[in-house]
Amino acid sequence: MWVRMRFDIGWSDIAYGIACTGRPLDRRRLEWEIRHYWSMAEQIFPCLSVRTGFDLFWAAVGLPAGTEVMMTALTIPDMPRIVAHHGLTPVPVDVDPATMAPRREMLEKALSPRTRAIVVAHLFGIIIPMEPILDFARQHGLLVLEDCAQGFLCRGYEGHPESDVVMFSFGPIKTATALGGAVLRVRDPQLLRRMQDRHSQYPRQPRHTYLKRLFKYAVLKAACSRPICDVVIATCRMADWDHDQIISNAARGFPGPGFFQRIRCQPSDPLLAMLVRRLWNYPEQRLQERIGRGHYLVQLLPGDLERPGSRAKTHSYWVFPILAEEPPAVIAALARAGFDATSRSSLRLVPPPENRPELDPLLSRAILNRLVFLPFCLELPARALRQMAEVLAGMTSQLCRQPLEEMLGAGWSPIHA
Repeated sequence: MWVRMRFDIGWSDIAYGIACTGRPLDRRRLEWEIRHYWSMAEQIFPCLSVRTGFDLFWAAVGLPAGTEVMMTALTIPDMPRIVAHHGLTPVPVDVDPATMAPRREMLEKALSPRTRAIVVAHLFGIIIPMEPILDFARQHGLLVLEDCAQGFLCRGYEGHPESDVVMFSFGPIKTATALGGAVLRVRDPQLLRRMQDRHSQYPRQPRHTYLKRLFKYAVLKAACSRPICDVVIATCRMADWDHDQIISNAARGFPGPGFFQRIRCQPSDPLLAMLVRRLWNYPEQRLQERIGRGHYLVQLLPGDLERPGSRAKTHSYWVFPILAEEPPAVIAALARAGFDATSRSSLRLVPPPENRPELDPLLSRAILNRLVFLPFCLELPARALRQMAEVLAGMTSQLCRQPLEEMLGAGWSPIHA
């Protein structure tokens, strides 16, 4: 079985991280090296996770309770949860399935006199053009935050220079993972200082916590190798366990209770050391090879197959989603051919405020209900990609073959839905 989960980290990296947990490290030097990887070093702020930095931002910016924050409607549920925790109201902005970006009319629809910020998530490895969103934000005096957790392109994209905050994640399943950690770029130096001051009061993540994480993902990395994975999946079937659920749970960043207590920590020194190593030593050629492999798979797939972001100009293929009318049937057919596809996703819809039901994000809902993630990684040989494409080419009614807006009906519009 070609399993979908791969960890973009080598065994030598994991060994380095384990060694770092047992020796003294110069924390200031590590933070300096992280900052100076980026072109705007004076704006860079390393922290434990994107959730940590996002929480710090709202605490430091101090918007009045009841302020509305526009958010692209598909995101991980912790992001609107953090916004709401600070007394603010998350407001969904629907997206165009072909680009995964909100169109102007979608932004206009979500805007209200209480709106003060917009959070834009770059999903699946797609980088959304920010100029139209920033132009809209300038006209209405809005703060702009970019969530690039799924869109790290090494030095190829550091966020738009005019965005107020840009957030990159190096969690377990991300490109160039350090098995944790995040980097924020904060444009306003006074806001950055307030965030840093608050952050300095947080307890430091214990070294043994990061050591346990290193061992956990070493085991998972080994289990995802093809021979071992076949045994694991067969064992799960015999025990009537849902291996798909087990894989999804393993990738969760902050499972269990005490969410805010868990994210309000400083990264440990070994985590910072790993982040330095991954940033400065990551082979950018590997990213380019993945992009080339993604373009190759696109050419193999049926030309009328709907894919989220099919017209996106910048795509790193962090994951490879397609849209299906019958996701379970597509997943089952791929499994029979030896491919571990899934419809499970950490993404959720940002619900509309109770007093604004017209903002229900119909297109984003249609995307989420039809997502199928294909197994996709550099370890997958070209012959396997061709075989997977052949399986999909043999399916007709189970796959989405026309744009979602057409499928939702000719009378649909982002203004009057």
